[in-house]
Amino acid sequence: MRLHLGDLLDRPIATITPPMIRAWHAKALRGTGGRTSISQSYRFIRAVLKVAVQDGAIVRNPCHIPGAGAQRSAERGIATPGEVAKLIEATTPRLRAAVALAAWCGLRRGEICALRVTDVELNAGRVTVRRNYVELLEAPRKFEKDPKSDAGKRTVTIPPHILPLLEHHAREYSGVVYFVADRNGGQVRGNTIYQAFVRARGQVGLTIAFHDLRHTGQSLAAATGASLVDLKKRLGHSSTAAAQRYMHAVEGRDAQIADALSKLAEGGDASRLPRTY
Repeated sequence: MRLHLGDLLDRPIATITPPMIRAWHAKALRGTGGRTSISQSYRFIRAVLKVAVQDGAIVRNPCHIPGAGAQRSAERGIATPGEVAKLIEATTPRLRAAVALAAWCGLRRGEICALRVTDVELNAGRVTVRRNYVELLEAPRKFEKDPKSDAGKRTVTIPPHILPLLEHHAREYSGVVYFVADRNGGQVRGNTIYQAFVRARGQVGLTIAFHDLRHTGQSLAAATGASLVDLKKRLGHSSTAAAQRYMHAVEGRDAQIADALSKLAEGGDASRLPRTY
C-alpha cells in the first residue's frame, strides 16, 4: 500500500478532499502498480476516513469513487498433473519436495519454509502445518508466526504418489530441524524456493506463479469430488461457523481425496477419474 498511498500519507486527514482522492486514484491507475493493490489501498484509506467521520475529525468521507474499492482479480492459472510432474522434475533436486507439497498438499510457501522434520510423518502419510514463515518486502525482518487463522493449523494427508519423492528428500536433503532445508541444513528462504521454481517454470514453459500451485492443488482436489468443506479443511481456509460445525463429518475424507489425487496423477486427465466421489 505504501507504493500507492504516497501522495496522501503526509497530509492531515482534515485536509483531504474528494478532488484529492480522485487525483490520487487516477495517478495510481496510470502507474505500474497492480489493480488489486490499488483497490486494497482505496478500501484502506476509505476505512480510515470513515473512522475519522465517526470520531468527528471530519464531517464527510471524501472517498466517493464508484467501483474503486472493488477487487477484480484475474482468474488464477493452474497446471495439469503432467505439467506439475514436469515442474518437479525441472526443479533443483533439493527443492523438488517444496513444489510437490505446494501442488499436491496445498501448502503455502511460508508454511513449507517453517515445516519441521517432525511435522512430516511419512509412515502415516501426513503432514501437519503448525507455523508460517514471514518475509517482509519492505523490511529485512524475517520471522515465524502462527497461521493467520485457526483453520491454517491443519493436518493434510499426502497423496501416495509423492511419498517416494518425499522419502528420498528426507534421506538426502532434510536438515536436522527443517524438512525443506538450505544447503547448510538451516531454514530455507522463501525467495530461494521461488527462484528455483521460476527457473523450472521457464524450462517447462509455464507462466503460473508459485502460489498458483496451491490453487492447482485445490482445483485438482475438487476434480476428485471433494466438497467445499473438504477443500477448506485441506487448504486451511477460514470457514463459516456453519461449515465448522460439520468439519468432524469429513475427517476420513482427506485420505480419500489424497488417494484420488494420486489416481489423477497416474492418468493425467481429470475427466477420466473413477466415478466414486
